[in-house]
Amino acid sequence: MEWYLPVIWAGLIGTAVMLYVVLDGFDLGIAILFPTTRDEGERDQMMNSVAPFWDGNETWLVLGGGGLWVAFPTAYAIIMPAFYLPVTLMLLALIFRGVAFEFRWVAKPKHRVWDLAFWLGSTLAAFAQGLILGGMIQGITVVDRQFAGGPFDWFTPFTLMCGAGVVVGYALLGATWLIYKTEGRVAERARSQAKVLLLGLLAFALIVSLWTPYAHPRIAERWFTWRNMALLWPLPVLTALCGFLAWRRLHGRHEFTPFALTIAIFVLCFLGLAVSNYPYLVPPDLTIWDVAAAPSSHVFVLIGVTFLLPMILFYTAFVYWTFRGKVKADSGYH
Repeated sequence: MEWYLPVIWAGLIGTAVMLYVVLDGFDLGIAILFPTTRDEGERDQMMNSVAPFWDGNETWLVLGGGGLWVAFPTAYAIIMPAFYLPVTLMLLALIFRGVAFEFRWVAKPKHRVWDLAFWLGSTLAAFAQGLILGGMIQGITVVDRQFAGGPFDWFTPFTLMCGAGVVVGYALLGATWLIYKTEGRVAERARSQAKVLLLGLLAFALIVSLWTPYAHPRIAERWFTWRNMALLWPLPVLTALCGFLAWRRLHGRHEFTPFALTIAIFVLCFLGLAVSNYPYLVPPDLTIWDVAAAPSSHVFVLIGVTFLLPMILFYTAFVYWTFRGKVKADSGYH
């Protein structure tokens, strides 16, 4: 087997997942913050700030899941039954979020049920993603390259903590997005919320950073041998620095910088998790080479991705450029 093909595909899938987390994270975060105001105009302004983007942001989830199925079918066959319940919850919640996004406008003025569906669907989707993340970190029971655990192996205090951490993190992305894209009371309230949420996200990141090496010797060995510490120290230091700078910018009048620094925190945390688990795609037993498809399959699909990926990046950039600027209280897109 060409050793580099699974590495390329792991990088592509990891990039797709990271882009999904950042891009869909902020519009899920908008919905998580929905109950913080009951003003109709402010809720409209919050939704309008993500209306041109939210459905396109989910493209990366499809690419990540589809890439896993094509490039690492054994991993897909193990991960899906291991997280069947949280994956189903996530997909149903995303459906409710999407339906609520469209139906809320046509149901006015009797749209309270869609407001609830928008908030609940987004919050449950974020929480389910945290459950899956926590379950992947703590490991999956595998025997003879098949899932051998129970349907609730993912249900542990650690995964529940990860679920809450993802909800807080997405809410922070949503708040900093509102600072960047809106004005008036919505932006000012988001700035106050972002300060609290930033502290919450950093606290969750610190807990995960201490919990995982304590519970899993393989992760402790990865981070706390002298050689690896010398190589990996920039990741936690840069994360702390980004958190400090974001805190400073939130206390100023900066608009885009808090959002950019929050994205940087997410990327650095993602890289930290990747470092903790590489090369295991089904931790703690199966590496990316153990679960990879045939090289011919990798090459065949990679040719298609070579043409498809630039198109996705182009239309994503085009949409964000087209709908640049502030969303005012009296403007909208629906």
